[in-house]
Amino acid sequence: MPTLLIEHSISDFGLWHEAFMRLAARRKEGGVIRERIMQPVDDPHYVIIDLEFVTLEAARGFRQFLETQVWSTPANSPALVGSPSARIAEVAPAG
Repeated sequence: MPTLLIEHSISDFGLWHEAFMRLAARRKEGGVIRERIMQPVDDPHYVIIDLEFVTLEAARGFRQFLETQVWSTPANSPALVGSPSARIAEVAPAG
């Protein structure tokens, strides 16, 4: 399963999380089947998000949506600090 791995700094977790939740329907429409938000234990101003998809095409499409429609517009990405890192990864084969 392809996973979109996103990391970035934030100024306020509550404000960021509200914006994240406003995109819940868009994530579902975009093919996200599982999501997880994490934070480093020593940095409350940083988030790590894993979004899992069934297809690589869906993961690529959603990354493009984030880059062009969300992160590029401050009103759509409040509390975002700097530029996010976003990569698509898959579980490596065993052996």
